[in-house]
Amino acid sequence: QVQLVESGGGLVQPGGSLRLSCAASGSIFRIHAMGWYRQAPGKQRELVAGITSGGSTNYADSVKGRFTISRESAKNTWNLQMNSLKPEDTAVYYCNAIIAIDFFSRREYWGRGTQVTVSS
Repeated sequence: QVQLVESGGGLVQPGGSLRLSCAASGSIFRIHAMGWYRQAPGKQRELVAGITSGGSTNYADSVKGRFTISRESAKNTWNLQMNSLKPEDTAVYYCNAIIAIDFFSRREYWGRGTQVTVSS
């Protein structure tokens, strides 16, 4: 069984920073890609940032220059450093990954989410 667990969410003032972390555990053969999504009330879930096993990254236009995704492959963890936070960043943030449990099978896994609230 593969499980993803987020940590680091909370309340922060506009202009502040938070660092989210995700840890994957279980029967993992290989993690092919890692990412962060978010969902605000009444909105669809959207990709915030992603990183491949080779280190290639991509970001939503709304967070470019403010957020940074990184990974610690040996620990099966990845992070999202969020700087210059804005009220519109308020959402539940979910980590996800494309994980193979053996040579033949792979699929997406999701964490349960962590709340990030940006408010004065």
